[in-house]
Amino acid sequence: MEYDEVVTSRRSVHQYADEPLPTDVIESIFERVRYAPSSYNLQPWEFLVLTDDGKRQRLREAAFDQEHVTEAPVAVVVLGNKDPAAHAEAVLDDWLAKGYLPNAEARDAVKGNVEGMADQPEEERRVWTVRSSTIAATELMNAAWDEGVASCPMGGFDPEGVLDAFDVDGDQYEPVLLVTLGYPAEEAADVENERKYRRPVDEIVHYDEFDPVESTELPEDAVAEAAADD
Repeated sequence: MEYDEVVTSRRSVHQYADEPLPTDVIESIFERVRYAPSSYNLQPWEFLVLTDDGKRQRLREAAFDQEHVTEAPVAVVVLGNKDPAAHAEAVLDDWLAKGYLPNAEARDAVKGNVEGMADQPEEERRVWTVRSSTIAATELMNAAWDEGVASCPMGGFDPEGVLDAFDVDGDQYEPVLLVTLGYPAEEAADVENERKYRRPVDEIVHYDEFDPVESTELPEDAVAEAAADD
């Protein structure tokens, strides 16, 4: 698909076809996800990809029994690494080798900054990793739809339950998001229906000064159109 079609036609889908998602398609999706931007290019994300029925059932129990966790052939747990320095050595060596840093002294200075981030309180490190890992999760959903694979982001889950269910170290990793993946069912209304209302650009973009819109009302023409459809 063209980029514009990907971002404007993607829907959050709850109904999936009874069809497995081939491993090569999953790999192709994540091949693009790994190019997501992140702070210092530290890439603080891991993806637990669940294709086994029993393991998706285990995730469903930690996701307040939401049916599409098991109805989709794949569920992904997006995990953010709360240690900014976890992959810093490889990242900074690459910077130095490719000329992004002028010398080893500059590399060591940046490393010191990253290690300083790693010493921050846990809550600050949680916020840091959620920011970058959410970007990667968005790339995941768009990359999937480019392959014709539907998705649904899920914030409704018990983080501790997810950590316990899959023996993930909660001191190091933050469950950021769940994402279901699969080919959409033919009856998936999420895909076929007209796109839901999106606020216009002139309401969400503020040039030079921030003047937020306190409340939003559906435009009169949209109300009339919805009434006509009924």
